[in-house]
Amino acid sequence: MYTIGVTNQKGGVAKTTDTIHVAAALADRGHDVLAVDADPQGYLTNRLGFEAAYRADEPNFATAMNEPTEHDPRKLIVMGSEFDVLPSNVDMFRLVQDLIASGWRPRERLQMLFNRLDGYDYVLVDAPPSLGPINDNVLIATENILVPVEAEETSKLALEHLLNQVETIERRYETRIQERGILVSNVDYPLDNEQKAMLEWYRDTFDGRCPTFVIRSRTAIKRAMRQGHSVFESEEPCDQIETFDAIAKELEQHNE
Repeated sequence: MYTIGVTNQKGGVAKTTDTIHVAAALADRGHDVLAVDADPQGYLTNRLGFEAAYRADEPNFATAMNEPTEHDPRKLIVMGSEFDVLPSNVDMFRLVQDLIASGWRPRERLQMLFNRLDGYDYVLVDAPPSLGPINDNVLIATENILVPVEAEETSKLALEHLLNQVETIERRYETRIQERGILVSNVDYPLDNEQKAMLEWYRDTFDGRCPTFVIRSRTAIKRAMRQGHSVFESEEPCDQIETFDAIAKELEQHNE
């Protein structure tokens, strides 16, 4: 089971959109895929139509994170039209405070849950837009990350903060977390000078470490998301299917 965290503490960088579309691309290539919504805001869960699961009473994802040895995460999974989903829950807002109060050790709880998962080729985790304890759980549990960004200067600072946190986690937990792709989202052409400079910076900075993928802003993607699925399930054509498929191929290479 190959696990990937989709993470950036900066909001508005298409993190949930990218998670859904990379999961769909892997599923389209014949893999059994699980998308895990670790964001207390539950955007992925609600976007895919699982509002009832987001409001469900215990046991839920928050319950399982609080006591990972007492719950079977497989019982919380719901079946989607393209891939399965482990939905977020509104109780995860309270979970954040509980984890903060408990120190560093509870950052391994998601990893404990994943140890009880089976039957999937790929698991993608939509991390919350913060550098808090849930995001740390995602980094430790997955050890592979895709990083959605935008072609603007503010994304550079956010990315530097994330990489510093990755280094801290690696030291504390004696692990190795690998970048598997920088996803530059919502790109419009023609590029202005700032966008050109940022794309060059991403490619130079991560040259030899991981590829940089450019995902163009497309109405077809936004429309598919509003309808509760990816462009892979839409009848409307979209040229960015090739980009998401390329990301899926990159992940396959690391899972051989």
